[in-house]
Amino acid sequence: MYNINHNKAANVLEIKNDKTKLYSKIHLNQGASLQELTLNGHEIIKDLAPLSYADTYASSILFPFANRIKDGKYTFNNQSFQFETNQKEENNALHGLVYNKTFEVIKTVSNENTSSILLEYTENNVSKGFPYTYKIQLEYLFSETNLALKVTINNTDSKVFPFTLGWHPYFLSANLAESTLQFNSNEKIVLGERNITTGIEPTHTTEDLKIENKQLDDCWVLNTDEVIFKTPKYNLKFNATGNTNFLQVYTPPKQNTIAIEPTTGVSDSFNNDIGLQTLKPNEAYSITWKLSIKNN
Repeated sequence: MYNINHNKAANVLEIKNDKTKLYSKIHLNQGASLQELTLNGHEIIKDLAPLSYADTYASSILFPFANRIKDGKYTFNNQSFQFETNQKEENNALHGLVYNKTFEVIKTVSNENTSSILLEYTENNVSKGFPYTYKIQLEYLFSETNLALKVTINNTDSKVFPFTLGWHPYFLSANLAESTLQFNSNEKIVLGERNITTGIEPTHTTEDLKIENKQLDDCWVLNTDEVIFKTPKYNLKFNATGNTNFLQVYTPPKQNTIAIEPTTGVSDSFNNDIGLQTLKPNEAYSITWKLSIKNN
């Protein structure tokens, strides 16, 4: 049986099933981010201490934009806007506006086979950089070997707004140097100064990407929604709904840890339009990211 415990003092949800060897922890005050996940007995997401959440954005939901906006500036419908440049060292706006918001628990359902949690954040106060109201819902669905995260954005404003969406989880490997990534791509994003997109170049992914001792902070345009992270102890398959899928990969200063980030846009999408979408008033957009684990 799946059990859900809400530690209201810390505002943390814990999900546990001893039979399926599942354990998970969701921090509601940190954008409802998934800070710990043991799936089928494998600890695949854990606290990144001594690295802080403020520096890593670990497992945060990236909305209304994923990655960076150069100088925090963009133009939409012939109007200019300015986000706060929260990445001070590069003078960029980074990872959107909901990573530090507090989500509310709307509904939880648990039975012998699955556990689902519906969380919600409502933005009624418009900001200078994104003067629109919206509602975002996260639905986490746990089962023995799977995790699905469905994100739904509702435009509650009277105006259309631009957006991209992403998820920023970090995963553990028993030996990252002996791990690989398998995905299908013919195009790679070219990043210039301050990790801002400057173009797209051709690439070929006929063989698995060997992580070895590479320092990665790279982005690819995916031909399919499937990505497989192969480690010495387990293989983790990623799938995504939707027609616009990108893969951002980053190796932090933390041993045997890698960020594997599915996104619908790239660095500076609000200016280069790569993956940029719009949402009309009273309309909704949904995407589901799914993880499936297999033992080696």
